[in-house]
Amino acid sequence: MLVKIKCTKCGTEGSLSLSDASYQGPYLCWKCRQPFNIKMENNELKSLEPLSQEEFEKQQEVETLRAKFKR
Repeated sequence: MLVKIKCTKCGTEGSLSLSDASYQGPYLCWKCRQPFNIKMENNELKSLEPLSQEEFEKQQEVETLRAKFKR
């Protein structure tokens, strides 16, 4: 499923491809590179919170580990 996300910093609309209807984790605006923490439920955006670069990198590490151990 392709979900549209509008950046609250620059107003650019981006998209995120999800295999599940729910997701919580990092998202990076493709244009201004602003990192966010997003929460999706039933293919609907529930929250979009700005993150610092350090917080974003930590969340990416966690997501990578989750994907690694999911296999």
